[in-house]
Amino acid sequence: MKFILTALILLFAISTFSRPNLLDNKVKRNGYDSLIIYETARGTDLRLSKLGEYAFINKNQAREWEKSIFVNPNKQYQSFLGIGGAITDASAEVFTQLSASNQREFLDAYFGEGGINYNIIRTSIHSSDFGSGSHTYIEEGDKELSTFSIKKDKEFRIPMIKQALGLIGESAIFYASPWSPPAFMKSNKDMLQGGKLLPEYYDIWAIYFVKFVEAYEAEGIPVWGLTIQNEPMATQRWESCIYSAEEERDFLKNHLGPTMENAGFGEKNIVVWDHNRDLITNRANTIFDDPEAAKYAWGIGFHWYETWTGGNPKFDNLGLIKESYPDKKLLFTEGCNEGFDSSKYQYWPNAERYGHSIINDFNNGTVGWTDWNILLNENGGPNHVENFCFAPIHADVIADSLIYTPSYYYLGHFSKFIIPGAKRISTSSSQSQLESTSWMNPNGEMITIVMNMSDDKLKYSLYVGDKESNLTINPRAIQTLIY
Repeated sequence: MKFILTALILLFAISTFSRPNLLDNKVKRNGYDSLIIYETARGTDLRLSKLGEYAFINKNQAREWEKSIFVNPNKQYQSFLGIGGAITDASAEVFTQLSASNQREFLDAYFGEGGINYNIIRTSIHSSDFGSGSHTYIEEGDKELSTFSIKKDKEFRIPMIKQALGLIGESAIFYASPWSPPAFMKSNKDMLQGGKLLPEYYDIWAIYFVKFVEAYEAEGIPVWGLTIQNEPMATQRWESCIYSAEEERDFLKNHLGPTMENAGFGEKNIVVWDHNRDLITNRANTIFDDPEAAKYAWGIGFHWYETWTGGNPKFDNLGLIKESYPDKKLLFTEGCNEGFDSSKYQYWPNAERYGHSIINDFNNGTVGWTDWNILLNENGGPNHVENFCFAPIHADVIADSLIYTPSYYYLGHFSKFIIPGAKRISTSSSQSQLESTSWMNPNGEMITIVMNMSDDKLKYSLYVGDKESNLTINPRAIQTLIY
């Protein structure tokens, strides 16, 4: 009964937010006469729901006691690459267990016109912890890589990726990350529990990347880029491998970069670090201060798990990197809510974590944002080392049902309305109860996202140019304003 009720509620919710055609149904932008609001709020049935159209009036002087959002379209920053998530072995295994109708609903929910318009897909180079087991693309000990084959990926993962890419179209961004080299290439002779890539295998491992790109593109999957190593400073009980900052720099400079270039893949975007915000400046300084390494690096990727220490997210480190290396891009490559508990499918702080991170990551110069698994089962897996986590959408494969979490809708407030190529616009809030970010789409449409993490219904004013609009946001809610 629980799942039936949840499904009915969510069917109603998802039916309320079919994407407007932002080109055909735009509100009047001449002087910002009006705006449209979409809202998701705790304790309501609002899920990316259209609230209505609201007027702009001539601007009054803002007061200290009022809550205000200030947007300056004349100050523009980075271009928007997109938002998406990872299609892992786990996601693909769960997807194949769904009925055809639920598969179609799921794909449309993320990638279709009626959904939240993801355009970024990440995957692993052979296995990660999320899947039924470890695997590589070669037979163990094959130094010549003569047995290289992506046959296993063709079973579940690649068919799902192809369907997603078909819905995304030209704006698709597809990239891949390794969790570990094959065991024989490592100091600990194990894909799990950390260890390091042995120097004598640096060139062979670089060629492995090339073979991955060649194999996937032979399947009709264009590879936008690669990260060098997922979480290179974490010894995990699952697939993992350690690189110091100097080791990653030298592998990129002397091996991966030249090997990709010599293979004709110099245009592929290589992303360094791919770990948390805490040590990111050290990694950036080490690699980007070396011109021979930096020339191969498109930018730097990061995760959000530095809060394991009990501290707050280190958004300021991102801003420092953008200030220090303005030509290098920032890309959020992974985040999820850990510690799966099926009683917390609708746990609102999980969604607020997404909103808070996305707003602050973007406001500190990030160009794209990649969630972790786009789909997991009713146990938060499969995961071969029982590292079960949340996804924005879960599937109860026994009941053949989809479970939409609040995180899905919070992500959608960004991915659904900000179009690749949009420019971030200067945005500030007068009081800390409201967080906000703004973007100008390529068609000139303005998008402002406002999040209220307080337990109070708040009145606030949006100031744009010589206009203001007096608005209200529900407690524990997120809004997208289109004008």
